[in-house]
Amino acid sequence: MPMNLEEEGQIVHTKYEKARMIGSRALQLSQGAPFLVKLNKKELEEVKYNPIEIATIEFDRGLLPITVKRPLPEKKEEKK
Repeated sequence: MPMNLEEEGQIVHTKYEKARMIGSRALQLSQGAPFLVKLNKKELEEVKYNPIEIATIEFDRGLLPITVKRPLPEKKEEKK
């Protein structure tokens, strides 16, 4: 899978980028950062208040405030 493909207007991330972004966001959530997605009490109980699950929901909905810089040949960087 080439890294610069776009699917339905969304950027395709590698599994490593996805893991890094979700892990970083989960750490923020575990340290008290506010949720970027509205979840009611029932939904929070379903995910057992797990910051990784909450970060995954935010990622799936495209709400993560984290970007990825990819190095390109000739020492240029992809702009997003």
